[in-house]
Amino acid sequence: MATIETCIRSAAREVVIGPGRPVMVIGERINPTGRSGLAEALRRGDMALLQRDGRAQAEAGAHILDVNVGVPGADQVALMAAAVAALQEATDAPLCIDSPDPAVLEAGLNAYRGKALVNSVNGEERSLAQVLPLVKAHGAAVIALTMDDHGIPETAEARLRVAEAILARALAQGIPAEDVILDPLSMAVGADAGAARVTLETIRLIRERLGANMTLGVSNVSHGLPARPELNATFAALAIAAGVTCPIVNPLDTRMMETIRAANLCLGYDEWAAGWIRAYRAAQRRAAAGKPGAGA
Repeated sequence: MATIETCIRSAAREVVIGPGRPVMVIGERINPTGRSGLAEALRRGDMALLQRDGRAQAEAGAHILDVNVGVPGADQVALMAAAVAALQEATDAPLCIDSPDPAVLEAGLNAYRGKALVNSVNGEERSLAQVLPLVKAHGAAVIALTMDDHGIPETAEARLRVAEAILARALAQGIPAEDVILDPLSMAVGADAGAARVTLETIRLIRERLGANMTLGVSNVSHGLPARPELNATFAALAIAAGVTCPIVNPLDTRMMETIRAANLCLGYDEWAAGWIRAYRAAQRRAAAGKPGAGA
């Protein structure tokens, strides 16, 4: 099976995602859910906090920035266009435009300079019909959630079948397989002790049978539980070993970023430990200067 590589670009930078390459981190923090300060700033049209978040995540090691402006009651179409413009002024990191509303996705895509990642499509007929034409028209790549009109499948084989159906539909629309990044869905282990095992098995099946790139909202696994950073980091390591190539995480979480760099090294994706040593030296410099941060 040929190696599938996905390219995401800003006006100045290209990020290549693929098996056998270092893991690419998608930063999750530009999302007003649970962040009242960001929600209020966005409601006022103030993009300063969003820009600071974007720069901080990129400096901490995020390769792509997820952008969600889901503020209830706000004009999210206008907000997304403004947020994408503001982030492109603040950082050269490529963007992942995140909304369940196709009109909001389109506003972000229209404002973006480069090849964006769209978050997301799923196997529901309405989603496929509305999102895939936008992805094709803008030459974007897309995250595909392995759920459909019947909900989230309970087994790995059933999620694989949804993934296959979405890929087939994308190909029929003229979207190449490398521009579909599959999401095998992370669920809370506090609600179902077997949830992470099903996700990991789905990752392995997708890697073996489809070879596609995969993302994962890692922190979903720890929802409702204490000691979330420890659980999230462990799950991220397991998911990367199984085949996830671009997880969605908080890059300001030092434990998470150390785990991802360690996974890169132990899986042979960091030749001569160059990335590990570079991050260690950067951490030493920050410590000496009295500055916090997760590393380069």
